[in-house]
Amino acid sequence: MAFWSAENATKAYLKTLRMDQKAKEPNVAEFVSALAAGNNAQLMVVACAGVANSTTLALVAAAHQTGGHVVCILPGIEELQLSKKILGNDACHVEFVVGEAQNLLLSLYTEADFVLIDCNLENHEGILRAVQAGGKRNGAVVVGYNAFSKGSWRSSGAKTQLLPIGEGLLVTRMVAKAKIDCGFGKRSHWVVKVDKCTGEEHVFRVRFPQGKGIEA
Repeated sequence: MAFWSAENATKAYLKTLRMDQKAKEPNVAEFVSALAAGNNAQLMVVACAGVANSTTLALVAAAHQTGGHVVCILPGIEELQLSKKILGNDACHVEFVVGEAQNLLLSLYTEADFVLIDCNLENHEGILRAVQAGGKRNGAVVVGYNAFSKGSWRSSGAKTQLLPIGEGLLVTRMVAKAKIDCGFGKRSHWVVKVDKCTGEEHVFRVRFPQGKGIEA
């Protein structure tokens, strides 16, 4: 998720329109699809409180553009069977998992870079914390839908936007984690000097003693 692709976002948006023309809240699906595709999401996970619906189809449309993978976490076997019927032929593009989303994101799907959470889930804030703990190397985008129905994670300290789309969308971007230098081992960086007379570039490698750095 290192760049924004307007082309992917547009194509996913249009594909979602064709896939789910009868959705009750099509604006949600279209927005989610464009956001996931535009961010070039590779591992997309949706945590559902009930059966899979147009939001899952939105991720399928995005995956067609990015070459990504879609995982749908459901609360039970009954929801799994109904979800496959609802999605029809598009169900083959989804990996269905029955279980607790918070635990699964902490164990099997720590590399998820786009996570969609139904805020009707009682532990939806816990699921957000699981994504934060996962610490995807290049960052991640977390979207909560049905956000108007309950309290939200707006007070969690993360940078979040509440959008009046459908029943409310909470969009949170997790920034990439910076590498932490604990002062162990040798440290160095490269310095480029340009000779003002000849225009030649000279490259030097500068090393620092263990545990020391440059003070600004």
